[in-house]
Amino acid sequence: MSAENQLTNRQRFVRACACQPVDRPPVWLMRQAGRALPEYRKLKETYTFVQLVQNPELAVEVTLQPVRRFGFDAAILFSDILVIPEAMGQTYHFKETGGVQMDFAVTSKADIEKLSVEQVCDKLSYVDKALRMLRKELGDQTALIGFTGSPWTLATFMMEGASVPKYSRALALFREDPKTYYALAEKLTAAVTAYLQMQIATGVDAVQIFDSHGGHLAATEFQDGSGRWMKEIISNFGGKAPVIQFSLGTHGNWPDLIASGADVLGIDWQTDLAEARKLIPAHIGMQGNLSPTLIVEGTPEVIASETTKILETMRGRPGHIFNLGHGLTPGAKLENIQALVDTVKAFK
Repeated sequence: MSAENQLTNRQRFVRACACQPVDRPPVWLMRQAGRALPEYRKLKETYTFVQLVQNPELAVEVTLQPVRRFGFDAAILFSDILVIPEAMGQTYHFKETGGVQMDFAVTSKADIEKLSVEQVCDKLSYVDKALRMLRKELGDQTALIGFTGSPWTLATFMMEGASVPKYSRALALFREDPKTYYALAEKLTAAVTAYLQMQIATGVDAVQIFDSHGGHLAATEFQDGSGRWMKEIISNFGGKAPVIQFSLGTHGNWPDLIASGADVLGIDWQTDLAEARKLIPAHIGMQGNLSPTLIVEGTPEVIASETTKILETMRGRPGHIFNLGHGLTPGAKLENIQALVDTVKAFK
């Protein structure tokens, strides 16, 4: 397979998304842009999070920082899942103490009716611009990933109106008045579909749907609360770009996840990778799943050893994309990220 030795990072990632043979698994990390990087913290001294997200030049800079430092196979747009509620009419900001605050919570049918899908892409033209600049900047060398939150996960934030220790309002609505929850989910599904279609049109190599709160639903509720809406979104793309679906805490729902139409399933750190490998058909890629806590608490030696274990578990399985089992946290140690990347790149 001599031609494989000349794969660019972008080719490696795209091939892995299609479960085609590669020289080694591609690697990128959820939340690699920002948070843990000193060059990002420096920008944060001058700009707020929302300013960084909404200014295309700054969003491009933050997206490229981890690629310059670590040489990841893919860059993921620096943005936030809450750009969708904002574009629908529910503004947000980040509190100095951490966490998100929205201008109001969606608590009634009237609030849902006020949310507008029509202007979502116009209002998010800064994302379109940033992705086009990134595509040019990354060229054929590095893959580019766009993303969004799932309707369910967006609903959990929108109904609380803030980051909270326990997200209970969307769950209560879903259980007590499913019809009203479905009205919200339908609007969010339309908004997310339009938003991802806009991203795909910029030339991204893949899009990821973050269903970070999927595990808040019981296994019997997952499909109605979250799974069916993601499946509907994915069905609208006609294979124009691979879709990675990351549902956290939902490994009791393999049949639903497999049936979603996603090209790649993200595997969280709580899931046994060898078990998942047995259950997921060979034509669907698998992304993951080193524990993000290790990057904070471990040493480079521990990281290299744990990374190797995951690589060995997935050896010979086409479509493995190395990642964490959830996003990097602000306390992530740079030397541990470096050890992870070095280990994956040296894997033969």
